[in-house]
Amino acid sequence: MLERLLDSVILIDHFNSVPQASEFLLALNPEKTAISVISYAEILTGLDEDGVKKARPLLNSFKMLEIDAAVAEKAATLRRQHGWKLPDAFQAAIAILQDIKLSTRNTKDFNPEKHSFVEIPYFL
Repeated sequence: MLERLLDSVILIDHFNSVPQASEFLLALNPEKTAISVISYAEILTGLDEDGVKKARPLLNSFKMLEIDAAVAEKAATLRRQHGWKLPDAFQAAIAILQDIKLSTRNTKDFNPEKHSFVEIPYFL
């Protein structure tokens, strides 16, 4: 059973050698952790060819969640309600519909006091 969806910022921190991110990721059970196709694409976009080769094993160790019509509809609603950028709305929609936590550092958009589906695993 899945417990959390990793937001791109957590993975970016890890690939940028932020110790808190790496410690957090290493403590996770990959079978209970997911990434979205959005995070997968965002991570690969920011890496050179060598970085992509190094990143893929970690990214592929997590369940990858896709976007379907239900997620798209929920994302559209969330974007209208909160004014979030579409990738953030998709992340939130996936987490909400899967009934799992969204692990992020993006407290600007995802205040955990306002959004019960959000977890902030560390602060910088």
